[in-house]
Amino acid sequence: MKKIEVIIKPFKLEEVRDALSSLGIEGMTITEVKGFGRQKGSTEIYGRTEYTVEFLPKIKVEVVLSDSALESAVYAVTKAAQTGKIGDGKIFVSPIEEVIRIRTEEVGERAL
Repeated sequence: MKKIEVIIKPFKLEEVRDALSSLGIEGMTITEVKGFGRQKGSTEIYGRTEYTVEFLPKIKVEVVLSDSALESAVYAVTKAAQTGKIGDGKIFVSPIEEVIRIRTEEVGERAL
């Protein structure tokens, strides 16, 4: 099993969710986060004052899935989140040792 953590622009959330749902991926965790990468924030003007926003709003999507679903999920997320502009985000892939569904005590992929 693998866990993908996807950092995306907030307005891309629905497209990413729909792309994962179309693959049969049912569960995901969504968190509103702030951060920056190569773009190093942005400069904005409020009234006549210019100020720097160092941490940009992003969305973090976390999904645990079977190894066999990984490649198609990464491809779907990449296509759904991509704008071609700086700040599109990142996908992190990590191994998952075990999953246990608390309610039924199912383990492994059955618990997904």
